[in-house]
Amino acid sequence: MTQEHDLFEIMRTTRSMRRLKADPVPAALIRQVLEAGTMAANGGNMQNWRFLVIRDPAIKAAVAAYYRRGWHEGVGPRYRAGGPAPGTTPERFGRMLDAAEYLADHFHEAPVWIVPCVAGAKPTRTTGASIYPAVQNMLLAARALGLGATLTTLYLAHEREAEAAMGLPEGVHSYAIIPIGYPMGKFGPVKRTALSDVVYDDRWGKAWTD
Repeated sequence: MTQEHDLFEIMRTTRSMRRLKADPVPAALIRQVLEAGTMAANGGNMQNWRFLVIRDPAIKAAVAAYYRRGWHEGVGPRYRAGGPAPGTTPERFGRMLDAAEYLADHFHEAPVWIVPCVAGAKPTRTTGASIYPAVQNMLLAARALGLGATLTTLYLAHEREAEAAMGLPEGVHSYAIIPIGYPMGKFGPVKRTALSDVVYDDRWGKAWTD
């Protein structure tokens, strides 16, 4: 298998792994994940990103309380009251919601969190362009290393309180929490809708053909 095929296989099987074992993750693997993040593109190569690694159980417990509230008081009921996601069945969608609820209730048990932040910038619509490519690199790196991870932003419903619990200084904003650990389940192909449903050709609404 070529390196190119390795990359595409990793992308096709990088599922959001929300059920994680509490087993410790070697620091050497976390270093590899972080290094992958710093290889990402960012505006002007200014590298204003900062990455907070959280392993302290007390900090995780404090922040997880806000994450849990965000799920049980808002996002969870809204998703369960609606229809399934595009390209999936009600049964598969239900399993995904069960996994998301498991994460909300066990968020603090993930052995490592990586919190990607941007320093010295007031968040705008374009600020994420300098941090989310790093997040995706880290998710792909975790997958390549056999680690489970997922991008979570639900805690931002209580952004000020959660960031205070993480000890972030004034002028630094977090953009996600990435819980990382060994997965309880198996990696496998992701389910996505067909290109014909989401890609247009030159004009909005005109079906794209290759």
